[in-house]
Amino acid sequence: MIEKERPVPPSSGTPIGRLRPGLSGRLMLLSVLFVLIAEVLIYVPSIANYRNTWLNDRLAQGRAAALVLERAPPDSLPRDLIDDLLKGMDATMIALRIEQSRRLLAVADMPPPVQLEIDLRQRHPVDEIMSAFDILLFGSMRTMRVVGPAPGGGDFVELIINERRLRMAMLAYSWSILQVSLVICGVVAALLYLVLNMQIVRPVKALAGAMARFRDQPENARTLLEPSQREDELGDLERSIADMQESLRQQLRQREHLANLGLAVAKINHDLRNMLASAQLMADRLATTADPNVQRFVPKMLETLDRAIAFCQATLAYGKAQEQTPKLGPVALLMLVNDVGEQLALSPESVPALEVDIPPGLRVSADPDHLHRVLTNLLRNARAALENLPAEQKRVIRISAEAGGGQVRLDIRDSGPGIPPRIRETLFQAFSGSGQRGSTGLGLTIAQELLRGMGGDMTLMETPAGEGAHFRLSLPETEAQVAQVPRNGGRA
Repeated sequence: MIEKERPVPPSSGTPIGRLRPGLSGRLMLLSVLFVLIAEVLIYVPSIANYRNTWLNDRLAQGRAAALVLERAPPDSLPRDLIDDLLKGMDATMIALRIEQSRRLLAVADMPPPVQLEIDLRQRHPVDEIMSAFDILLFGSMRTMRVVGPAPGGGDFVELIINERRLRMAMLAYSWSILQVSLVICGVVAALLYLVLNMQIVRPVKALAGAMARFRDQPENARTLLEPSQREDELGDLERSIADMQESLRQQLRQREHLANLGLAVAKINHDLRNMLASAQLMADRLATTADPNVQRFVPKMLETLDRAIAFCQATLAYGKAQEQTPKLGPVALLMLVNDVGEQLALSPESVPALEVDIPPGLRVSADPDHLHRVLTNLLRNARAALENLPAEQKRVIRISAEAGGGQVRLDIRDSGPGIPPRIRETLFQAFSGSGQRGSTGLGLTIAQELLRGMGGDMTLMETPAGEGAHFRLSLPETEAQVAQVPRNGGRA
């Protein structure tokens, strides 16, 4: 059984794809086009001027003949001489007007009727151009009456001429202009091609090649662009690209080192967590010992081990960065805040107290689980900061919310000592620490990432020293707000 050959689809590297003109070719074509446009703009008035010059030459011959014919006695010149005179001027009649009297100086046997009149005493550039193109494009065998200034004291001299000779002369002139224009276009296009190719196209191709080599092997120092000494815009571009490549190469190297370091830290944390878990089991066994000294130190040791294990787990969880994609939907904000408060044993009567001022019908567009984690982290941090205050000091957490401009602003304030100035700039950076004992410094970083994943954000507002912390959360408002819901809210 004979199989049919399958047609091979053309690849991008076939000669067909290389037939498209490059930058140099397009520049050359545009140069030719612009030169031709300039030549056309020059040709349009020049063809009208050529028509006027040709007709003025015939009128000059007619004026010279008029001087001879006017002073010659009537019928003194032979007929053959008059015919030769008219033929030399391509005319069939010569007339002269003096003092309102028109004299017919020479005429052919049968002068044809006049079909076109041209008066060279009145100059109108637009009319002259239109008349020139009318003769050039549509002229054939029409008879023209040409009028010009007369010699001596005459009013004007007129000639009757066939337009054929004029049209042939204009066609010859146009052909010569076209030849000259093509030569000029070729010379200008070649010069522009060479200059632009050397000054622009080749440097741009070199830049593109350097970028492609750097893209393929950014770690290889040989692929870095070496800028030239040019002082123009291309020189500035070369230096900018060289600086960018060096900076990017350093960043890629740094990220590679950080990735390797992160992998090593993850392995260390994993092994350290296992060792700490074993130490925790041993500490649990020690807790059953009746020795008073052991009973006194074991709880502190267990607390230290718990914090170490929690730190290792948080580090591994942050390194994985495997948060679920948020499932956005309308969430009743009041109910969610009440749920978080109940889980953390916070209420208006608890210590510290939780005061909530959120409109009952206010809803946000968010993932309820992610937003629950964010609020839990912030309220737990606020409670931890307030629990260490003296009993006589007021300990309150206030939560308020308002909507406006398509956004819901949720403010969480506490009456604690506030955020230390030394960690304000790095508060949302991983492992920077929150200033609290036993904190890993990852809670606020993860909370901000969760909010940004839902289209919101979290910022630390400025507060006077010692007057607590103020966090502002912004989240998109739902398109349709529920008018009224019960005070305890409801989650959608």
